[in-house]
Amino acid sequence: MSSCMSQKDYIAEYDFNYSGNFKRYKTFSFVENPFPDTTFFYNTIENTISNRLDAQGFRVQVDKPDLLINYKIFRDTVKYRGYEQPNFDYWLTRRSSQFEITEEMEKEIRERDENYNNVKYLQNTGMLVIYVIDNKRGSTIWQGYTAANFDFMSPEINTELTKATYRVMDQFRLLTRN
Repeated sequence: MSSCMSQKDYIAEYDFNYSGNFKRYKTFSFVENPFPDTTFFYNTIENTISNRLDAQGFRVQVDKPDLLINYKIFRDTVKYRGYEQPNFDYWLTRRSSQFEITEEMEKEIRERDENYNNVKYLQNTGMLVIYVIDNKRGSTIWQGYTAANFDFMSPEINTELTKATYRVMDQFRLLTRN
């Protein structure tokens, strides 16, 4: 029982940009870090993100991908602002052609649902944030995050990074047909 209680449970949240054209994204790549890390920690995160996006139908494309992926591990205390928004799956379904509504109804729904209501998260002693960027527009269309105080000296660090990264990417439920 003590081993179960010692495992970390990463609770992930996310925000998205209403102007993202989520239907057209099919390819991705990672933002190149001008100061690459010499540890394997970042390889663990990139491999986990790649595996998840591959399973969702996205393809890696180095030259002009639709999406750029970036991530950051904050090791110190951090205050973070997120947004209270409609559920991503519900919002995507409502915007699809399967859901027939009049233009007037669409405008009313958008005015009601598509607000960016700030949510300030308490100070966390560390955080993992993953950014999904529309490469053509150069704007962040989705960001997911979890409070995480990683022990980089632990023999379990790669397992913990994988768990936290999957937990965040589980919130990015966009499927593509490639």
